[in-house]
Formats: sequence, C-alpha cells, structure tokens
Amino acid sequence: MTSSAVSPPVSANRTAESHDGKRPLLSLRGVTKRFPLVLANDHIDLDIYAGEIHALLGENGAGKSTLMKILYGFYRADAGSLALEGRPVQIHSPADARKLGLGMLFQDFSLIPALSVAENIALFLQDVGPVVDLRQVERRIEAFAARYRLQVRANVKVSELSLGEQQKVEILKLLLSGARILILDEPTRVLAPHEVTALLEVLVGLRSDGYAIILITHKIKEVLACADRITILRGGRVAGAMLRAEADEKKLIACMFGREMPDVTRRPRSVTAETPHPVLELRAVSTRAEGAATSLKEINLAIYPGEIVGVAGISGNGQRELGDLVLGMISCAQGEKFLFGKPAGRLSIRQARREGVAFIPENPLAMASVPFMTVLENIALTRPWRYARRGGLTLDWAAIRRDALAGLEKMAYQLPLYAPARTLSGGNLQRMVIVRELGLGPRLILASYVTRGLDVQSAVAAQQALLDARGAGAGVLLISEDLEELFALSDRLIVLYEGRIVGTFRPEETDAYQVGYLMTGAGGAHDSRR
Repeated sequence: MTSSAVSPPVSANRTAESHDGKRPLLSLRGVTKRFPLVLANDHIDLDIYAGEIHALLGENGAGKSTLMKILYGFYRADAGSLALEGRPVQIHSPADARKLGLGMLFQDFSLIPALSVAENIALFLQDVGPVVDLRQVERRIEAFAARYRLQVRANVKVSELSLGEQQKVEILKLLLSGARILILDEPTRVLAPHEVTALLEVLVGLRSDGYAIILITHKIKEVLACADRITILRGGRVAGAMLRAEADEKKLIACMFGREMPDVTRRPRSVTAETPHPVLELRAVSTRAEGAATSLKEINLAIYPGEIVGVAGISGNGQRELGDLVLGMISCAQGEKFLFGKPAGRLSIRQARREGVAFIPENPLAMASVPFMTVLENIALTRPWRYARRGGLTLDWAAIRRDALAGLEKMAYQLPLYAPARTLSGGNLQRMVIVRELGLGPRLILASYVTRGLDVQSAVAAQQALLDARGAGAGVLLISEDLEELFALSDRLIVLYEGRIVGTFRPEETDAYQVGYLMTGAGGAHDSRR
C-alpha cells in the first residue's frame, strides 16, 4: 500500500458526529498483551476512521504505548485481531506496518544529523530505486510541504534544523512513504507554544485530506483543541470513549483516574528580614563544549532557599549542561560556582549529594537507574551512607523499605519494590526517581523535565512535592519544556538560547508567547529583573 504519488488519500465522510454506515479504516478487536507480572492490554477494542483525529489518553501504565507498539509491529499481541478496511491483517514488524500504510512518529527522532533533509527522507522510502534521484525527492518534499504547511529546506543538513523543523521532516517521511494512518506519540513534547499551534494546524489539514491520526498525549487541552474522538485507557482496558463535543477536562480526568484531581497548592514565599545565602550561585560562568554539547556563556544565576527558578528553552540550548554544571559533572571554564554559600568549583557529585543536592534527570532509565537492580535497590543507590551498617559491609534494608513506602504513600504512587527497574514503564521509572530524590529533605533540587511522561495524577503529585520542598526551605532549579508548568510553579523564570540567558522574568511580568519566541531565537523584549 505504499505510494510515491503526491496526492494524499481521498477522504471518506469527515465528520466525527456519527459513523453509522461508515466502515472503519482500522479495527482492533480483543487485543490482549501480557508481560511478566503485568497485563498491559486487556481485550481492547478500537476503531480508527479516515478523516479523523483520534486521541488516546490514559495514566502511566494504562497500556497506550503497548497498544500502539502492537499496531506498529514492535510487539505481537497474545490474543485479538486487526483488520484494515474490513480485511484481517497480520503485523509482525514495523516494515509490515509501513506496507499497510501505517506510520509512527516517535518521541525521539530517528534522523541522521550529517545528512540533508532529502537524504534522510530518501533513506526511508521504498520506491526510490538503487540510484537515488535527490532532485526528484526534493520535488516530492516541496509538494507535500507546501500542501500541509511543513516548509523545510530539503537540501540543508538536519543538524542545522531546530527541533520543530526536525519534527516536520519526520512527518514528511511518513507522508512520502505512503502512510495514511499516522500514530503520533507525544508530538508537542519539545515544541514552543507557537510551534504547537502550527503543528495542530498541520494535523487539521491532514485530517481534511482523509488521513487517520492517532494522537497519544498527556496534554488534555491539546486533545480538546483538535481531536474528533477520544478513547481513554485505564488499567489496560478501555475506560471510556467519547466525541470531543461531549468531553471536557474534568470528565476526561475522572474517566482516566476514576476521580477528580486535587489542585496544586502554591503558598506564598515566606520573607525573612535577613537575606539568606543562595543555595546555588553562578557568577559569570562559562563552560567548554565537547562533542554535541552546548557551551554555557556568561551565566549569572542565584537561587535562594524557598524559591523555584524555572528554566525555559528548546532542548539542546544548554539546559542539560546547566544541570551537569550544578551537579558537578562538568566544570567552569570561567567564572565561579557556589553551593550553600561555599565555593563548589571542585565539589564532586558524591559530595554535592551529601551536602543536600537532589537530582531528577531528563532520562531516568539512562541517567538515574540501574536496569537490572530492583526498585528498592535503586532507591538505596544514591545515598548508601544513610543505610550503611557495620562499616559499609551491610545495608539496612528495613530502613530502605520504610523510607520507600513512606515516599510512595506521601505521593500516592504505587511501585513494585522488588521488580527490576528495566521492567517499569517510563512513567513508573520517573515515579521511582522522584520518590528517591524528594524523600529525604534536600536543600537544593535540580529537576529536569520532572513531569515528562507522567499522567495527570502523577504530575500533580510531583509538582506538589516540589512546592512542598520549596515551602520547607529548599531551592529548586526546574528545567521544563512545559511552559504552563513553569508559569504555575516558578517564582522566577529564565530563558536559555544557545547557552545564554536571553531573558529573566517573574511569571506575572510576561506570557507564554513572549517566552516561546525567546526560546526559538525569534527575539522580543525581555526584562532582566529578578
């Protein structure tokens, strides 16, 4: 079913108001998938129609990703069936899925930075022949790009593109390969607000031309802005399905969790007569980049006890390097770093942790866990001195378990303490790290993308935990791509672009669009007041 033609699939009845008499483009019936100790999908039925945006919602571990990986051929279902236009089909691999017209946009892009846009797309196509005519590929790119407002320079290297432009390339790959069912996994995760608006307009255009779009996201406002139908999974089953006209935020959350979510409580900062030392201070700090890293340039930043400073920026503009600098993984090439009022330029990661620095990284599997160790062992991992007994020869596992259970109870999380970390979903790995890092009264919290991949309930609990730590006197450096979260939690905001602080604001002094334009280097007025 792949095609080299520019013309998109012809739309059937495009309204989502009723599907009476209209055959689904894709049907799933009784799809079931088991893993050891986990029933990920339990007899799921799902219909996808042409000319429709179908949002898939659910809490972490609800089975959304597993279901889509079955659909795209990464997993084989234990039971159930798939039908395309009423015809039974078997999907054993992503190659099978692509032949049937399915395409998937993953959270992590699969582009080769050293190659041009046209070369990256040509590698993905099956109909270009042994000798690739790049000019012909470029013409096909231009035709689709113009039709769906996906303009990108076909002859430029991918390494020169912004993340928003790279995402356009990924979508163009799917369209040129003949996909007519598009699975989008958290597509707005790394986009600035104006880029999100542009992407949603692209999806509406694709829907109008008959494409079927499955949108996996945790952002309910985006679902309500563009979806035609919404299916909610809970505990591996379909908990509900509704038209957008029938849905609102409260109804969707209640269906996802069986109850309404509490609001995050943000108390005013307590002001003391005596100005305390900053928990973190960077004075004119610059770093040297290695490989694909970004150099920090003349960073001046102070975080005080009981304060959350938010860091906004498109991924790759120095956020990771700022976190690495604070934690001690990289050193200052110029300038000075202070922790808790003391010089900390040569402080090791272990020493920083013992001083009270907690770290929630952007990638918990790669940066904050040992996959073959259990959840309980991972929780003990970063503070062995707290649990060491007999001169370090043994660990007090009863104390570790008590601390773990207390942290889980406080945040209303559930985790299998004796399961290997590698068996957890991404959201549950994030839960594990949050419980470990926030459970022992840290003085400085470095939180990078703390709610990335979390469902609404878990995200609210994590945000409240940061605010509670702030209330207890901790300083927080909060790095996030979610501007709504940054505005809700931060006492001050800084914007990073190409390793520099290009704006400093109090949240009430600006708005998401002004910050978003600074994030993408588009300029705009900014205020350097603290």
